[in-house]
Amino acid sequence: MLLVLETAIPAFAKRSPPPVHQAAEIETLVNRAAEVLEEQGARAFGAFRRKGGGWRYGDVYLFVFDLRGIVLFNAARPDREGRDLLNERDADGKQFHRDLVEVVTTSGSGWVDYMFPKPGQAAPSVKWSYVCATHVDGVEALIGAGVYVD
Repeated sequence: MLLVLETAIPAFAKRSPPPVHQAAEIETLVNRAAEVLEEQGARAFGAFRRKGGGWRYGDVYLFVFDLRGIVLFNAARPDREGRDLLNERDADGKQFHRDLVEVVTTSGSGWVDYMFPKPGQAAPSVKWSYVCATHVDGVEALIGAGVYVD
């Protein structure tokens, strides 16, 4: 599994990736969620949002946006939904949404590191997110989840 994780990390990554066991857990979650999205479309968002339903736990939550950068779903931050965040920068100035889209459009899936606040916090933390290509009601999109490593 480590080999898969290493090959899925883009050249622009700055930080050490999450531990292999956490990475495998996130990849499994996101890949299963992508299958559900392909079958159910946006109707799946209700289940994805519920805590304790298997899709959201601890600091782990799903997010979905189209390949133009419009947030379609964010379980932890519904205030971001409907917003164009393609050019949003993290605390280090990184346009991480662009990086997430690039990974999906060039590789189909992969990992991106960036700074982002944990749910309920304001200060940014190091986060690694795994994303994969999917469709939501016929719209090309990506779905992801991440792990905070600090």
